Amino acid sequence: MDESPLSPAERFAASRKRATGRDSALAEYIERLSFTLDDFQIEACKELERGSGVLVAAPTGAGKTIIGDFATHLSQRQGKRIFYTTPIKALSNQKFSEFAEKYGERKVGLLTGDISINGDGEIVVMTTEVLRNMIYANSQNLHDVAFVVLDEVHYLGDKFRGAVWEEILIHLPQDISVVSLSATVSNVEEFGEWLGTVRGSIKVIVSEVRPVPLHLHVMQGPELYPLLKDDWSVNSELVKISQSYSRNLHDRRYRHTFKNLHKEAIIERLAKENLLPAIFFIFSRAGCDIAVKHCLHLNLTSESEKEIIRERIEEVAQVISPEDYGPLNFLNWAKALEQGVAAHHAGLIPPLKEVIEELFQQGLIKVVFATETLALGVNMPAKSVVIDRLTKWNGQGHVDISPGEFTQLTGRAGRRGIDIEGHAVMIWSPEVDIPSLAGLATARTFPLKSSFNPTYNMAVNLLSSTSSEISRELLGSSFAQFQADHSVQGLERQVAKNKEFIKSLGGESTCHLGDFTEYFALRNEIRKLERSGATKRAELPQVIETLAQVSRGDVLAISNKGAKRGGGSIALVIDRGHEMARPLVMFLDRKVSRISPADCQNGVENLGRIKVPGGTGHKNSRDKGVWINAYKSSGLKAHQREPIVSEQMLEIRAQMRAHPCHACPDREEHARIQERISRMEREIEDLRTKIEGRTNVIPRTFDRLCSVLNELGYLKGESVSQQGQMLAKIYSDADLVLAEAIRRNYLDDLSAREFTAVLSIFVFESRTDEPHRNLANNKRVVSTIRAIEKLWFEVKYLEQKYHVQTMRDLDGGAAAAIFAWAGGQELAETLELAELPAGDFVRIVKQLIDLLTQISEASTSLRARAREGILLLRRGVVAYSEVVG
Repeated sequence: MDESPLSPAERFAASRKRATGRDSALAEYIERLSFTLDDFQIEACKELERGSGVLVAAPTGAGKTIIGDFATHLSQRQGKRIFYTTPIKALSNQKFSEFAEKYGERKVGLLTGDISINGDGEIVVMTTEVLRNMIYANSQNLHDVAFVVLDEVHYLGDKFRGAVWEEILIHLPQDISVVSLSATVSNVEEFGEWLGTVRGSIKVIVSEVRPVPLHLHVMQGPELYPLLKDDWSVNSELVKISQSYSRNLHDRRYRHTFKNLHKEAIIERLAKENLLPAIFFIFSRAGCDIAVKHCLHLNLTSESEKEIIRERIEEVAQVISPEDYGPLNFLNWAKALEQGVAAHHAGLIPPLKEVIEELFQQGLIKVVFATETLALGVNMPAKSVVIDRLTKWNGQGHVDISPGEFTQLTGRAGRRGIDIEGHAVMIWSPEVDIPSLAGLATARTFPLKSSFNPTYNMAVNLLSSTSSEISRELLGSSFAQFQADHSVQGLERQVAKNKEFIKSLGGESTCHLGDFTEYFALRNEIRKLERSGATKRAELPQVIETLAQVSRGDVLAISNKGAKRGGGSIALVIDRGHEMARPLVMFLDRKVSRISPADCQNGVENLGRIKVPGGTGHKNSRDKGVWINAYKSSGLKAHQREPIVSEQMLEIRAQMRAHPCHACPDREEHARIQERISRMEREIEDLRTKIEGRTNVIPRTFDRLCSVLNELGYLKGESVSQQGQMLAKIYSDADLVLAEAIRRNYLDDLSAREFTAVLSIFVFESRTDEPHRNLANNKRVVSTIRAIEKLWFEVKYLEQKYHVQTMRDLDGGAAAAIFAWAGGQELAETLELAELPAGDFVRIVKQLIDLLTQISEASTSLRARAREGILLLRRGVVAYSEVVG
């Protein structure tokens, strides 16, 4: 039998043959393609043509978007509309441009919160949040929609935004077919089973095959080593290198043996191996920018390539105001581009990032130094991917990257239709454990875990259109509840297992002198009384008052098991901060962080103030030493509690000594066995608590939110009040606080400029605990922010009463910059006030514009001011960062 491989023409013919049959839409679609479809793509397209929804899970770069593209073709053929959703605006912009070129601008729309183009179009690209808001508003724009594409649906597991995907899947009208496109996840069957329960007919299609094979390497010095052998076992040479390093760590003769190359030398090595273009992942924006500077001399582009790059630079230069060249570092950016090098991270404004993406896709830029956000973003495959480190900063500490993150990063390696194979290069360092790295690389998938939780906005939106009972049923059908129900089954099995174990030990703890269980209970009661002295919970208002009144140099004694530094902690106040009751402190282990009332649940005491010389910082070890020494010489100490022996304790001790089992010679052996039984009983109790906590956890959270809303007047029983209807139009992490500020008229006396500055506290979130030096130099802005911060604590206290926790902290760190920008300040001065890169500032302003748009629809009294605020903000770098295409 002839088994010779098929030619490209034969494969194309075979693809068409597989696609043809009773229906012709797929065959018609394939006629227009210049490449063959894979089996999983054909299967998914056939299911859509049959009227079924699909969940397609495949590796990055496998061509999942073909299915979304076919759904668009199908909707056009049926005379229906399609919504194509993406998780980020950059992806939405890219899809909009692709569809506009293919189907014509008249048919295609774009909705991203801050941009609205042809929202009634036949093909509308949008961010996921826009569709969620449409569904809750019962928008007429949902008419004639046959398909909704959820690109990157695995974002459902995202801690901060994942709930939006679940809301859409639960609430989207049932007559709309859903096309869910996901990265490979290990529990795709579970996800597909849940989708079937909420969406009806769903076909799960999985492809594990990478379209371009991936080779994994480790670079140690100038040498490239394969990570795995042909049989997928760990390369022993790499293990020997790590072992040799450990043995010769302090031997000067080996000091250069284990030295890593500088970034420019790594790029030269990749170029020599013909592994460019490359994406070099560095988990630090500053690190990306420094790497670009070091590589400027490499000259990776030809003269003809430089000419094309210059033309594109000149095009974007026409959009950007010349006075903004300096703060945007435009000239250095352009110079690096000509050399074939660029940085890509959130600190860049969208027009500059889009040029980088476009030129990289064309093969004109040879190396992009990028943060991990690029792996989740637009379509930018490369021949090779380099990973600088296997740890990253997550906002709280350095953590190892997960198998899912590793898969996302390395998934960019290998350009379909261009490269025969892709390459992922990890830079060796002493911290890299080679067997662990091999495990990370071969654990190709990660589990998808729901992050869904009801919010106040969600509660009022649900109750605006249906009853409480149906709302609870809908929320009970969430993936979060589905996974909780599955986990309960495992917990119940563990309870049964523990009961069997207790039964097996029962006879061994029997005492011939009396009831040892009774005796053991007396011993336990004494232990509990001895421990009970330090567990009293502090009142939240008292903690807030103490933290709100601190000053620089104050010494705090924190009594709390959950404190950031452990049980009883001493904290030195470095800066009271711009947020109420959230000072920046240094602990005696020299760690610096911002604390809040949540870190002081068992109380906080101000012991007094130490004297620290003016100008003493807290970032270097010398300054930290000044703070610690000032505390040590102050004599201030936390008050020690004297142990109290109560009459109850004396009485129980007497009962224990009088008990017959106290005289048993095997007493301690019986006690050890009884302790094991007791430990198992406590574990059973904990398991039952978890079972109870996970049973109907989502509907019960909804009930608690409704209790808060009823107390504040947003609900009247199950009916949504006028204030509740206003809350239904506000989508914010602190939606209820903002609604309360509007209801209490806190914002009424502000000018449009002041209004924008105050509202920035709802969108800005500092990347560090460092205090911002600049606060808005406006009394009404500052006093209004302070009033809203107090309101935040009121709502927080009410949440505590009903055992819910929904709100993030407010942050006034951008208020001064927004106030300046809304007042017409130049970009350079505004960025200095913001202490932010231009890209971050633009993103914050866009989020603020989105919030102002919501307020203009939610409040008639504030509508004019919100719209005026949008006009004040939408200028200069913000305006030209909204240009699409």
